[in-house]
Amino acid sequence: MKVLVLGSGVVGVTSAWYLAQQGHEVTVIDRQPDAAEETSFANAGQLSFGMSSPWAAPGIPQKAIKWMFQSHAPLKVRPSLNPAQWQFMLSMLANCNEKSYGVNKSRMVRVSEYSRQCINNLQDELKLPFEGRKKGLLQVFRTQKQIDDAAKDIKVLQEFNVPHSMLNVEECIANEPALARVKHKLVGGLHFPADQTGDCNLFTKSLVKKCQQLGVVFKFNTEIKALVNDGDMIRGAQTSNGLETADQVLVCMGSYSPFLLNPLGIRLPVYPIKGYSLTLDVKSDADAPQSTVMDETYKVAITRFDNRIRAAGTAELADFNADLPKARRATIAESVSSLFPEGGNIEQAQFWTGFRPMTPDGTPIIGATRYKNLWLNTGHGTLGWTMGPGSGKLIADLISGKQPDIDDSGLAVSRYA
Repeated sequence: MKVLVLGSGVVGVTSAWYLAQQGHEVTVIDRQPDAAEETSFANAGQLSFGMSSPWAAPGIPQKAIKWMFQSHAPLKVRPSLNPAQWQFMLSMLANCNEKSYGVNKSRMVRVSEYSRQCINNLQDELKLPFEGRKKGLLQVFRTQKQIDDAAKDIKVLQEFNVPHSMLNVEECIANEPALARVKHKLVGGLHFPADQTGDCNLFTKSLVKKCQQLGVVFKFNTEIKALVNDGDMIRGAQTSNGLETADQVLVCMGSYSPFLLNPLGIRLPVYPIKGYSLTLDVKSDADAPQSTVMDETYKVAITRFDNRIRAAGTAELADFNADLPKARRATIAESVSSLFPEGGNIEQAQFWTGFRPMTPDGTPIIGATRYKNLWLNTGHGTLGWTMGPGSGKLIADLISGKQPDIDDSGLAVSRYA
């Protein structure tokens, strides 16, 4: 079959790879001059399979009110007249309960754990260069309450047999020796030994080359304007270079997916949650993180590449505003400086922002639509890098009519009906 993949972030490119492997004729279209130039460009760098959790959780509404009055808060809201913003917030609030949290987290962990297998298999087969490390992830806690709150996550981790262990301060330092400088700030941590790190941008661009070797055609600098339907079938996509037709169409356009689907009557509850990152050179290896350290207080992930540190965080509801406020930089810089004061050159760090395609329940949208040949693989939020390979393999199997390796129930857009 001829398959059209719309979007060349990590989700679109991994989908294209698996589709091509299964013998399909694949074309990928993107408005950017290269792959992974938007949300996949400078994300946190963590492959946090075990840390996959919905933001909509019990207690979040109360925390959100408190964060409104903090200078270094992990959540910021710029109120707008956009109905999508208010609908997203109301839907997210409706998921902030124990029952919904358990259902949503179990779905997310299901996809993430499968994605772990997929990326490991990809690495064994392709040996892609992306500065990857397999040294685990450490979530550090600064208060006892944070440890107590982790209990609900541990229950789901046990259910899915996700490797994890609760650590005291000395054990945290054994995993991340540079934390010895700031041990007085910590009370413990949750360690995920099977989690990984790596540069998503490098990975995606490396996989593009492998896709091309399989015959995948990439059409960059091509704006996707609309999907063209004929009844319950999609003929193709109208682009700045004309109509691209296909037997099957897969939408992997992240935060921009709703714009393409709304005219077809598909209401996709995906909202652009703005995030920020700092990328800085390592100044002292002994004083820098060795893998990913998740600062639970600031919700900032601090990740080590070869000679760089990537720190990313903040959730800002600001529609598609791409400004880079100094206050947001300060929050991420505060987390890095607080835990790794001598690790990198924070003053010379590169500041970046991107839009995470978030669903109100935190779970990505993977699967069929009411149109017979239109498929979705979008809405991964902060976990596109983590879930990309797994969701790419899953959607490729579904499009090919194969029985997927994991249960795909509760992942399609129909769950919002």
